[in-house]
Formats: sequence, structure tokens, C-alpha cells
Amino acid sequence: MTECNKNSMALVHSTESFGSVDGPGVRFIIFLQGCPLRCQFCHNPDTWKMTEENGAVWKSADALLNQALRYRPYWKNGGGITVSGGEPLLQIDFMLEFFKKAKEKGIHTTIDTAGGPFTREEPFFSKFQELMKYTDLLLVDIKHIDNKYHKVLTGRSNEHILDMIRYLSDIKKPIWIRHVLVPERSDKDEYLTRLADFIHSLDNVEKVEILPYHTLGVHKYEAMEQEYKLKDVKENTPEQLEKAAEVFKEYFTTVVVN
Repeated sequence: MTECNKNSMALVHSTESFGSVDGPGVRFIIFLQGCPLRCQFCHNPDTWKMTEENGAVWKSADALLNQALRYRPYWKNGGGITVSGGEPLLQIDFMLEFFKKAKEKGIHTTIDTAGGPFTREEPFFSKFQELMKYTDLLLVDIKHIDNKYHKVLTGRSNEHILDMIRYLSDIKKPIWIRHVLVPERSDKDEYLTRLADFIHSLDNVEKVEILPYHTLGVHKYEAMEQEYKLKDVKENTPEQLEKAAEVFKEYFTTVVVN
């Protein structure tokens, strides 16, 4: 495969034709393979490795765009395409090619990212800056506001992730902040207040989403013969979720508990 052709290909885990929670309106969602984080609560551990071993396949930007366009008649209320993962920014050359083609068709583009690969070093940063020209919205997952416990929860620092979010604020790129409320990990009032303060310092947040912790992916760990490290953690109660939402509602009018 030539370098040009390689850049227009992506290792794709799966697609969803009628997504309704990953951005505005009805959306065609592409889940890319590969992620640098190892979140203890991840429900898609089969997307972690950048390999084809879990059924991932290589697809071209043109093939994916043509596949998505079949569903364009259903994209009401600002619908379009969302690229999720795994972590889309690991395949930034493909993202740049794909979103350029999508914007030529007038499609609303969204990236669902945890920001794991972000750096201001080259060549990544120039590519990221270019990608933002073709990106309408980012859904940004903040796993934990405290760097020490972010490392415990995900295996990586959050410093570069928060730096990406600040950069997006500087350029006024619209984002939705997502936060999974993990009992006994990220649900303490202290952490929620610090997270709310951080988000309040930004100029580009359209919505804050509080997402419940769930165990729907446990069977995948068992199938992959991996240890699920949060097996004794219980799912949130509705009261816990609403209490967390109240912390953010002090600053934001659009706070959603999904």
C-alpha cells in the first residue's frame, strides 16, 4: 500500500447506522480500532489493540463515506457523521482525509475522543490544527480530573488531555464534555467540584453529559481472558447521578444525565 493510499485507510472496529446519543440528531457512527488508554471501566476492550484480531477491517475514506451517505435522508436536526473508537486521533491521517471529503459533501462532522494521543509536538499538532478546520464538534471524555487518579483509572496522565481541551477553548471549537461517574473512583464531591471548575474556565462547552457507570462489557473481558478490575463496583443509583449533575448545574444550564 502506498503512503497516500495508507493515509486514506482506517482500521475500523464497527459502524452504527442510526446513532442517537453521539452528537446532535441521527448519526452514522464509525468506531475505529486502537486506543492508548486502558480505562478500568471500558466496555470495549476489544478496541484497544491496533490489530485485526478482533474482527477489525481496513476501509478507505471513500468507502466509508459512501456507506454513510446511504443514510443521509435520516440525518435530521443537525445529524451527520461521528467518528468514535477506540480513539480516532490515533488514526489522524485518515481522519483528516475523511473529514475533508465529508465537508465537501456538506456533512456535519463530530469526533468522540478522550484526547489520549494529543500533543503540541510535530507532526501531530499541525495535523490536528488542520483537522479542526473540518470538524464541527468534539465529544470529549474527561475520565478523571485528578492526574494521580487518572493514571490509576486509565494507565495514563491527563495533562496532555486537559491541554487539548484548553486549546480547543482557545480556538472556540464547540465541545460537549462527557464524564463517566465511576463509583468509588471519580464520584467524590471534591473531584466533581474540581471538574466543574475546570469546565467553567472554558469558553467552548455547549453541553455537559454525566454518563452512568455500567458493566455491559464484562463479558468481553471474560471472552478475552482479561481481568475486569472493577468487578466489585456497583452501578450508580439514580440519586447518585442526579447529585453529581447538581454540581455542574451551578455553572451550566445544559447538563444531561444519560
